[in-house]
Amino acid sequence: MSREKRNYTVEFKEKAVELSYARGSVVEICRELDIPTSVLSRWRRESDTYGRNSFPGKGNPKLTDEQREIAELKKRLRDAELERDIPKKGDSHLLLGRQEKYRFIKHYKFKFPVEKMCKMFKLSKSSYYDWLVRGPSKRWSENQTISSVIHDIFKDSFESYGASRIKAELSKKGYNVSRPRVARIMRANNLFARRKRRFKVTTDSEHNYPLARNILNQNFTVFRKNQVWVSDITYIETKQGWMYLTVIIDLFHRKVIGWSMSQTLSTEGTIIPAWNMAVKSNEITKELIFHSDRGSQYASYRFTDILKNHKALIKQSMSRKGNCWDNAVAESFFKSLKVEWVYKHSYSLRSEAELSVFQWIETWYNRRRMHSTLGYKTIEEFETEMYNQKIAA
Repeated sequence: MSREKRNYTVEFKEKAVELSYARGSVVEICRELDIPTSVLSRWRRESDTYGRNSFPGKGNPKLTDEQREIAELKKRLRDAELERDIPKKGDSHLLLGRQEKYRFIKHYKFKFPVEKMCKMFKLSKSSYYDWLVRGPSKRWSENQTISSVIHDIFKDSFESYGASRIKAELSKKGYNVSRPRVARIMRANNLFARRKRRFKVTTDSEHNYPLARNILNQNFTVFRKNQVWVSDITYIETKQGWMYLTVIIDLFHRKVIGWSMSQTLSTEGTIIPAWNMAVKSNEITKELIFHSDRGSQYASYRFTDILKNHKALIKQSMSRKGNCWDNAVAESFFKSLKVEWVYKHSYSLRSEAELSVFQWIETWYNRRRMHSTLGYKTIEEFETEMYNQKIAA
């Protein structure tokens, strides 16, 4: 009859070895403990070789003190690498709720230990495994749908919309989502709007032309079309050389009603063609304030004579010296243009820059871009609303 297989604890093995050395007889101890002499002999050899590291348990390697120390150092190194790599992969998920964290753990469970990831995200393993059984929540499913819509809106805005504008666009599409929630989803998807930065000033105020006083005085709130127009000039770089963009903006609806691009900063190449475009599509029947900086193009007799020919309906206004806030709307427009569009392109030819700016102004800014000053409406939506109110009145 074969001997029944027995399982011995670590403590039993250690005491058996200790007793065999104390008594000096392996055979006698084996008979008393009812174990084979070959087994006790193997335990003694392991104890002599590995000391306190003997009998590590089933499936675990037997190690010397030096080997165990090396193994512990390797484990610490692996843990340090995991603590470094898990946040890299899950940085955006740390900003979101439990559902997104659970999904991250599920996605990377074959790369990182579940226990380590749960610890990093401050979740319990039991809650993660409960989530696996229950499946995604309604909130998470909504976030997935909203994330897709946000991504489309962000791309359609040429990566220029932040959380506020995207929230407004979502509302138009029927999604009632708070701005903080939109911001969290955008961060999780690495959708960051481009930020404004300083750009070169092109104003040449060192001239002998007469200057107009500052009538506008930073009062940018108007109540009708053709009440206040503001204008400014900026530069755009190409490999052929500079191009200079002049714009005229109606403060009522923030629309660019006149613009031109030229290779020089002359009055004939900048403000005059932009002015001609503006008056061609707008009839001036009431008093209009035309505001600009003190640049020579605006102060020149060639341009001021044009303004005087409008039967005293036009009053010219100029910013104070060195005060960019006096023409803040035009400055803001140029910053938006540069950050949202120009800085993303590299123009070889001047003609490329001109066509590119035309596209941004006429197909995006004047038609589809939402404006915070218009209550997050597009210019076309704002004009339609004003027209309907006029009809109703």
